[in-house]
Amino acid sequence: MQISEPKHYLLTGATGLLGRYLMKDLTLAGIPLAVHVRPNRRFSAQERIEAIFSYWDQQLGKALPRPKVLCGQLSEDSLGMVPQDISWAAENCCGVIHNAASLSFVSTGRDSEPYVSNVKGTGNVLQFCQEAGIYDFHHVSTAYVCGLRSGVVLESELDEGQEFSNPYEESKVEAEQMTREANFIKSHTVYRPSIIIGDSKTGFTNTFHGFYAAVQLVNTMCNHSTKGRQPTGHLDLYPGRVTLNGSEVKNLVPVDWVSSVMSHIISHPEHHGKTYHLTPRNPVRVRTLHAVLQASSKMYGTQLYGNENPIKDPTEVEQFFYEHIRVYDSYWRNDPTFDSTNTRQAAPHLPCPHIDYKKLLFLARHAIEMNFSWRDKLVKRDTSSLVPH
Repeated sequence: MQISEPKHYLLTGATGLLGRYLMKDLTLAGIPLAVHVRPNRRFSAQERIEAIFSYWDQQLGKALPRPKVLCGQLSEDSLGMVPQDISWAAENCCGVIHNAASLSFVSTGRDSEPYVSNVKGTGNVLQFCQEAGIYDFHHVSTAYVCGLRSGVVLESELDEGQEFSNPYEESKVEAEQMTREANFIKSHTVYRPSIIIGDSKTGFTNTFHGFYAAVQLVNTMCNHSTKGRQPTGHLDLYPGRVTLNGSEVKNLVPVDWVSSVMSHIISHPEHHGKTYHLTPRNPVRVRTLHAVLQASSKMYGTQLYGNENPIKDPTEVEQFFYEHIRVYDSYWRNDPTFDSTNTRQAAPHLPCPHIDYKKLLFLARHAIEMNFSWRDKLVKRDTSSLVPH
């Protein structure tokens, strides 16, 4: 009697920060994976995945089984895959983990990002699932589908008539609605992480948005203002005014925790079919973020000015700061309270690491040491003795 091979999950967005952690954690959990990847100017799709797994091999001290790599493009019909890969996926994949997304907060219209990736791309993935007979769908959304809502936001809620502060939020609501309306999907699981930051243990990140964008901007300003002089710990160009009062809260979650919870849910089918807010129990106050920005760049002298009135007489430095951080204006607003009952019930053994001043300073300094950049290194390996996944 022939024993059939276990079915694979097809992962999109594998090369992003969360994707690379999901590949590692799901592989360690024994989940066979296929990954949909496009080549870039440096590496082929296969080489991009090999570079990431070479990193994990080094970190873990052992060689991980490699996923099946399917080269393609999210914006194209059949996800831009060649016929033999389409046939392979239809025969071997039992579910999709749709993680690919554009994080763009600005847009020039419906034919640009983030709508192209988040709405059209999701539609293409759903169309592929229908054609390939894949009915188990795991969708990575965002907690910020809540838009400008306040109060308590439930995991069961989506379209409550809320306003949005940027096109990213709106595009993610549309994508989530699209997946919920796909009647052929038999099991629909949604993950809504809040603001993902780096690894809580190692500090690693390969993307530098949001929190890191502010750290980079302040660090750049400090380096420029102290160029040719010994840093004094207090910039002559300041005090600068930050148009926040400090009591606002932000929900920051480390990527290793988000991946661990998702991998646990994906590998335990009894938890499928629900929506999960992947948010911390204890959000971070803006005054803590302000203190971290100062300490990480040794930029002291700024003050929380309050958000009641705009600055009418901005200094040159203040103008520079707000011009360059404008894209993230909505990022700093006060968050609502995210109910995470489903998450706590599914993974009570995986509490979110506490993100405090010490942890954020560690993450900020690690990003500064990385010079806010990361490039995977391709490592050739001997595959003659390895058994394919």
